[in-house]
Amino acid sequence: MFFDLLIQGGHVIDPATGRNGRFDVAIRRDRIAAVEPHIPAESAAHVINAAGQYVTPGLVDLHTHVYYGSTFWGIQPDPVAARSGVTTWLDVGSAGAYNLIGMRDHIVRPSHARIYALLNISSIGLTGPTYELANIAYSDVDVCVKLANLNRDFVLGVKVRIDNNTVGANGIEPLRRARVAADRLRLPLMVHVGIGPPAISEVLPFVRPGDILTHCFTGHSMKLIDDNGRLLESAARAWDSGVIMDIGHGAGSFSFLTAEAMLAAGRKPDVISSDIHQLSVNGPLFDMPTCLSKFMALGMSLEDVIYAATVAPAQAMGLGDEIGTLLPGAFADVALFTLAEGRFSLYDVFMNERVGKHLLRNTLTIARGRAMPHTPDGSTAPWIELSENQRTLIDRGHTPDLLAR
Repeated sequence: MFFDLLIQGGHVIDPATGRNGRFDVAIRRDRIAAVEPHIPAESAAHVINAAGQYVTPGLVDLHTHVYYGSTFWGIQPDPVAARSGVTTWLDVGSAGAYNLIGMRDHIVRPSHARIYALLNISSIGLTGPTYELANIAYSDVDVCVKLANLNRDFVLGVKVRIDNNTVGANGIEPLRRARVAADRLRLPLMVHVGIGPPAISEVLPFVRPGDILTHCFTGHSMKLIDDNGRLLESAARAWDSGVIMDIGHGAGSFSFLTAEAMLAAGRKPDVISSDIHQLSVNGPLFDMPTCLSKFMALGMSLEDVIYAATVAPAQAMGLGDEIGTLLPGAFADVALFTLAEGRFSLYDVFMNERVGKHLLRNTLTIARGRAMPHTPDGSTAPWIELSENQRTLIDRGHTPDLLAR
């Protein structure tokens, strides 16, 4: 067989197939065609020399905000994908029923990287920075179900943000409605937690096996550990039942102290995701490779973090046969990385520092069988300005109004 593209001489890490070593990866059209110890260069139209680099499935980011230009949080997906190795974005709740079609037409269809979505139970989605659930009339189960059913090709579930900054006086009522919508759709529910009230004890009874609890390593009051660093029994029960625990780093939702307590208890996150948005893309998150490097600094192996950013999120999305793997026949989504060695200062959302020995750096992203060109960043939304009052709150360390994500 003659191939369109051959990635030759790299160290393949593909947890889905168990490959971990020197392999060549061949691509024909938009599919992985072969993964073998040696594939002749003359069998391909184009050859990429990956010697000295790691070759992985394209990263699958389970928690992102890429509805650029129409929502507060959105970044441009392709420029960031091209420099970070992410080939699949799951946008979680940027779109609600009222603006979902705009996301399909203006973001999903034109993008080189793959984009899927969880539909916000709030019909207005994340058009503004927060409080999308304060008007309970927007938590319309019928319209959420209708729009999700009309767009099942890219809507994979329901999203609800439950904390003091989103629900107003409505408590857990939006969560109850999101649960009803997810059950009617027979799709997963993703629940965001952060700064209470409500309390985490009020939230956990609503999540089911296959649902996703995002911000699972938060350091805020809805955290899954007690003040002594022990995992809450209710959280352990949910986790052990099959609830997927997702990082969702963001600008306000990842704590080294929480992570260290969890890892010391033998609890690795099921999924490592970025929660990339316009307030996290410039730090302390930056991107998925930096986020993965933080977990390596905490003791997880390179193989572990690749698993948590490929196989695990792909399975959570119900797409494990197509993405997050280099199995022949899967989509030709591939990422190349170098692993720098040295001393690297890495920070959580509270600017607590940990020094890592390794830093993962993306060198090439291939999506749909084609390399994504590195372009000027274009990742932030310069037309959105924070008010002086908002900036003052942030400068003083008050994250609830904007950063508890």
